[in-house]
Amino acid sequence: MSTPPTLLVANRGEIACRILRTARAEGYRTVAIYSEADRQAPHVRNADSAVAIGGNTPAESYLDIDKIIAAAKRSGATAVHPGYGFLAENADFARACAENGLQFIGPSADVIELMGNKRKAKDFVAGAGVPCIPGFQGTQDDERLTEAADNIGYPLMIKAAAGGGGRGMRLVHDTGNLAAQLRSARSEALSAFGSDEIILEKALLGARHIEIQVFADSHGNVIHLGERDCSIQRRHQKIVEESPSPAVGPELRRKMGSAAVAAAKACGYEGAGTVEFLLDNDGEFYFLEMNTRLQVEHPVTEMVTGFDLVAWQLAVARGELLPVSQEQVLQRGHAIEVRLYAEDPNNQFLPQTGRIHHWQPPRGEGIRIDHALASDIEISPYYDPMLGKLIAWGNDREEARRRLSNALSGLQLIGPKNNIHFLSQLLQQADFVAGRADTTFLEKSFCHAAAPDPTANVVAIATALFHEGKLSAHDRRSSRANWRSGDNSLPIHYHLQCESLEYDCQLYCLGGHRYRISVNDTASDIEILQRSDHSARLLVDGIEHDQTCLQIDDAQYLLRGGRQWQFVDITYAPARTVQGQGSGRITAPMDGCIVDICVHANQAVSRGETIAVMEAMKMEHPLKADRDGTVVKLAATAGEQVRSGQLLVQIEAVGITTDATS
Repeated sequence: MSTPPTLLVANRGEIACRILRTARAEGYRTVAIYSEADRQAPHVRNADSAVAIGGNTPAESYLDIDKIIAAAKRSGATAVHPGYGFLAENADFARACAENGLQFIGPSADVIELMGNKRKAKDFVAGAGVPCIPGFQGTQDDERLTEAADNIGYPLMIKAAAGGGGRGMRLVHDTGNLAAQLRSARSEALSAFGSDEIILEKALLGARHIEIQVFADSHGNVIHLGERDCSIQRRHQKIVEESPSPAVGPELRRKMGSAAVAAAKACGYEGAGTVEFLLDNDGEFYFLEMNTRLQVEHPVTEMVTGFDLVAWQLAVARGELLPVSQEQVLQRGHAIEVRLYAEDPNNQFLPQTGRIHHWQPPRGEGIRIDHALASDIEISPYYDPMLGKLIAWGNDREEARRRLSNALSGLQLIGPKNNIHFLSQLLQQADFVAGRADTTFLEKSFCHAAAPDPTANVVAIATALFHEGKLSAHDRRSSRANWRSGDNSLPIHYHLQCESLEYDCQLYCLGGHRYRISVNDTASDIEILQRSDHSARLLVDGIEHDQTCLQIDDAQYLLRGGRQWQFVDITYAPARTVQGQGSGRITAPMDGCIVDICVHANQAVSRGETIAVMEAMKMEHPLKADRDGTVVKLAATAGEQVRSGQLLVQIEAVGITTDATS
């Protein structure tokens, strides 16, 4: 009896879960690896076995080639799938797998090395006849780069030669800002990819970002599976992808597909790959890069073609022929994917950490969600803040959009701040509905408004739920828990806080579980028909509906339409001293590493000036001065690991003495 092949997935999170699902269906025994921070992660439980590799940071765990090879040997793995990110496009890792008798699920190390470097890749595909963006990929000294930038003209893009995903990428509008952006791009690139080599390219503003999915086997067959439109991005990272593109017709699809296939054939490609292009307003397209791995957005291609791309990867690695020819590739309907992030869209998309208190994915016709979430898991500061991907398929684009919008509103996630409400708004924008979104969409066309403050009606619901929670508690020492024995014509007063806002609420008990609640002179009649840990069935002003909710200590979480509110009962809280905006205390917004302290003691600074740069969740974040003043204390140094809320720099306004000892 033959032993089934064993596949180790050298990754984490939703992509690990997705690969494990297909691998087990294909008859593989599966192995997961996990860092200390991921000990309780879902991908660990989804595998047949799992190997601890220790550490927390990527460098200590998922980027440590020796640890992963050792884990593969210990587990009896015969093949390794790298997923995306981490070591997926690392030629040294592919070589290490081969040297240790492990099948690497992907192209050869030589091809990864060639196409993984933007400078080398551009030179190579240009030789294969693929059109490229004008730019410079030569000498790395600042003087030569400045000269090249002037020759290219502004605006231009700085890009990390060794990587992608928006890291090490900067848009430069004029020569006066070039030197600072070069330093920042190199620093981020070195941290993310181990190389600070950069290239320059002419910036094509208002273009479409179109990528072609290619697939090749070991028998010389290369095909493409159509395009994906990935134009909607923030920080040069994609957040919405769809297939087919609203901007691509049959003839342009044929031309772009042929160019992508030519690039793959020229380099002797095997497996799944993506050739990325920029498409200008005149219908001309230009090579950006080739990703030598599975893409985050591969589900939209799967949903319009019906193919399982991970199954194809495994088949190609086994030496099998591609299952279809180019003529047999048919696209049916339309698919749209949005990426779910733990981030604050109202604060420059700052990544967020914290515990997932409640998670329930949406269901529905044409809905797919790839994730590695569960209630009570922790979103750590060590990895990318992407939580998962929500995908909708429809017979046409509008049906897919409606289904996706409805699924977002039904997604239940209580925990760190996230971009669900932001995505819901995005899907309603006129330019997106019409299919006109390009790479400038978020900056120029998307009228993103901060999520509105809770209405009096929402505050009243929170008040009723707080009161019900007290009634059902074992501790009934509070007289408010025995309101039926008193004068029910008198209100019970609650004082609630939601972020920076406070609300005075008067609750009148009408008998049973019925209440009249007044908030800011607006009254709501609420009856709680049914209550569980994570939801309540409510009758609110004559309309019955379900309300997702969760109470943790003195905090009540409510979800509605993708918006998460956290109310805190401060009715009997002691007086608080709140340090307002402009305090001069520059603190770490999350756990991370200090990349640079940009000021020195006794330096005069202006509001908005960059004081420090920290790295967290794979991105660099500039920290700005919140007041004019003088630096009186430096509480951190470059290279130091800091905790969320830790004081980094204290700025004192002239003539004001501040206690900076904490």
